[in-house]
Amino acid sequence: MILSELLDYETLRIIWWLLIGVLLIAFAVMDGFDLGASMLLPFIGKSDMDRRVIINTMGPVWEGNQVWLIVAGASIFAAWPMIYAVSFSGFYLAMFIILFALILRPVAFKYRSKRDSEAWRSGWDRALFIGGFVPTLIFGVAVGNAFQGVPFRLNQDLQIFYEGSFLGLLNPFALLCGVLSVAMLLMHGSSWLVLKTSGQIQARARACGYISAIATVVIYALAGVASWLWISGYRITSPIVTDGPSNPLRKTVELDHNAWFANFANHPWLLIAPALGILGALAVVIALRSGRQLAPLLFGKLSIFGIISSVGVSMFPFILPSTVDPKMSLTVWDSSSSHLTLFIMLVVCAIFLPIIVVYTSWVYKVLWGKVEKDMIEDESNHAY
Repeated sequence: MILSELLDYETLRIIWWLLIGVLLIAFAVMDGFDLGASMLLPFIGKSDMDRRVIINTMGPVWEGNQVWLIVAGASIFAAWPMIYAVSFSGFYLAMFIILFALILRPVAFKYRSKRDSEAWRSGWDRALFIGGFVPTLIFGVAVGNAFQGVPFRLNQDLQIFYEGSFLGLLNPFALLCGVLSVAMLLMHGSSWLVLKTSGQIQARARACGYISAIATVVIYALAGVASWLWISGYRITSPIVTDGPSNPLRKTVELDHNAWFANFANHPWLLIAPALGILGALAVVIALRSGRQLAPLLFGKLSIFGIISSVGVSMFPFILPSTVDPKMSLTVWDSSSSHLTLFIMLVVCAIFLPIIVVYTSWVYKVLWGKVEKDMIEDESNHAY
């Protein structure tokens, strides 16, 4: 309990805001290359054997990578229950579509090679493409909507009412963010295939990675310009209570056109985040052009880290603004679980998160190396 007293409510809220960001970024950098490689499957895989090679680069690791999404979702549920309630109820149809697409992936992995039929395998290849493209696009659209604000309100009992629609989520800026998400993970998936394959598959992946990395830089820059010109941020105008009860109604908030850029102006070192987003993708281009194999994947991870973290630090302390009534916006200071809950979760996380990291590192060490066609033709390897 002494440690619990040392970690005050404000500190625990900051820690869990950072941890949720880390978990979401971990999902993007780990499962992101699986999603990207799945999207590339119909374009890089010119033959059935090519597609089997691509599938076998991600087949043994995708389940472990998706653990990060599960951990992030569970952490949001426990640490930020109001955020979970608004996002998973307001974005219900979008979340259902994501879930359906993600369910297609394991089914496609397991059943694709069960029949030696071109039509059968092509159908499951399309399912893998859908399982990669749809979640990637919708996750980006969701981030774009969170950046603009979401149409929800709270009554005096903190009951949540969502007043938007699914089609309302598909606005121009959110779709731009969705396209950015697709380009970013295509870059990441291409870099993964450059590392894990050889020959013509690797050459095609290198070309796709070069194009998608440039597209990532251009679209990210366009999103930044669009947010500067057309997106209004939110600013707390009342005294900020960082260790008070989780009640979003106890503050006043107003729209401020430059609010989302205020943190960068007040703390210039935060510009490291968008700089990494752009420079990391440019480094991927250079590494691919110079024939490197591991470097593009590592630089891609830096770019993803920079792009995602730039959204979080620009919005801080807001997590989910409300377009219906700005004062009902959910922030780091008024939408978390209790002090005791956050502390217990932190202890659990400190125990189990290192175990996940160590186990994941061991798996990748065991599976290190390229996937070759002769390995797949050898039936004793039980390849996909």
